[in-house]
Amino acid sequence: MSSKKVTKIDLIEAVYEETRLEKKVVQVILESLLDEFKQALKEGSTIELRGFGTFEPRLRKGRAKARNPKTGEHLSVPPHYVAAFRSGRDLKTAMWNLPAPKTGK
Repeated sequence: MSSKKVTKIDLIEAVYEETRLEKKVVQVILESLLDEFKQALKEGSTIELRGFGTFEPRLRKGRAKARNPKTGEHLSVPPHYVAAFRSGRDLKTAMWNLPAPKTGK
């Protein structure tokens, strides 16, 4: 399995190929959708896309004895929220059915 990244431009191109909407229109729709996701998460809402997955804000505990791995400096990290994703049933099934890489022994 290759580790190719899919970028926003790749998504715009794929939607354009599927719908033949103008690329500028597809870009505005995608940007608007992502902005709505971001705003909903900032407000503490959960975004549920049936079959695909759920995005939700999740509270991470703070740490008093954290360390910056680059500098070695000790610091404390306050509790904060992160965006979390849980895959839906259809996505889990699709991923489960991917062929596993063959080991070379």
